Amino acid sequence: MNEIEQAKSLEEQALKEIEGASDLVALERIYNVYLSKKGSLAGLMSLMRNIPNEQKASFGQAVNGAKTAVASAYDTKKAALEAAVLSAKLAEEKIDISLPGASKTPGHINPYFQIIDEVTSIFLDMGYEVVEGRDVETDHYNFELLNVPKDHPSRDMQDTFYIDEELLLRTQTSAAQAHTMVERKGLTPIRMICPGKAYRRDDDDMTHSHQFAQIEGLVVDKNISIANLKATLELFAKKMFGAKREIRLRSSYFPFTEPSVEVDVSCFNCGGKGCAMCKGTGWIEILGAGMVNPKVLEMCGYDPKVWSGFAFGVGVERVAMLRYGIDDIRRFYQNDVRFLKDYLGK
Repeated sequence: MNEIEQAKSLEEQALKEIEGASDLVALERIYNVYLSKKGSLAGLMSLMRNIPNEQKASFGQAVNGAKTAVASAYDTKKAALEAAVLSAKLAEEKIDISLPGASKTPGHINPYFQIIDEVTSIFLDMGYEVVEGRDVETDHYNFELLNVPKDHPSRDMQDTFYIDEELLLRTQTSAAQAHTMVERKGLTPIRMICPGKAYRRDDDDMTHSHQFAQIEGLVVDKNISIANLKATLELFAKKMFGAKREIRLRSSYFPFTEPSVEVDVSCFNCGGKGCAMCKGTGWIEILGAGMVNPKVLEMCGYDPKVWSGFAFGVGVERVAMLRYGIDDIRRFYQNDVRFLKDYLGK
């Protein structure tokens, strides 16, 4: 077999192997054997020195023709195998668009946080600042600066969780008011609310819980009267429960305030006519309030002869229970998505 016949035979062998390649790995191996720089076809040129001069041109043409034919066959086969791989992958990953999509249950804000956000927004619009306070408080700020000395009878209603004799879980967010007054050193007016959790050993029925949320407010300035308190709470009630709502003040007692009042709002279910929600009275109690006790002002650094103020506190869960008809305060904390679903859009 002369050199030209050898080139032709190598070409036929390479084409046959390329045609029979079943995958890209086998095809790449064939490429390395025949078409790489050290492959069989490239090696044919080393035979050139043994060929008579008059046959070198024909031999060169035969080798180049073999390279071209094999390279072309390789490219065609590679394209076909790649297309087959892609088709198989697409078939495997095919999505049946006629199938129903995966349903996702929409979430919703817990009524607990919804009420906090609404009340906070109302008082921010009135120019109040928001102070968060601390869940772990000292007896001094939680009780004593709020005119509840040790062994005072009113402490019985606020039995809480004690860490030691001085540290405790706060029973009311009013402690943040005491902190704010002490920090201001009796020098500047105050207009603030303090939303947050409070803790008491009180979970006797479905309307009470060992933890609950309050939003308490405090205003301290010169020439503040109970008329300012009534106007503020009336505006709050209208924004929170509707423009037709009215409020009434009933005398009460809180150590922190003097005089103290309970605040009722006209029933937003029956419009004051009397129904099961308001127990036939036409009124619903929503919060406690009063003028800041002069003794509290003095203990916190404010001269009661110069400064006066009012304070109020609303129970977040109570407002939510009234608005949404929730019968058990514990449902706010049970992390049950069915509870949220019940109040979507309300």
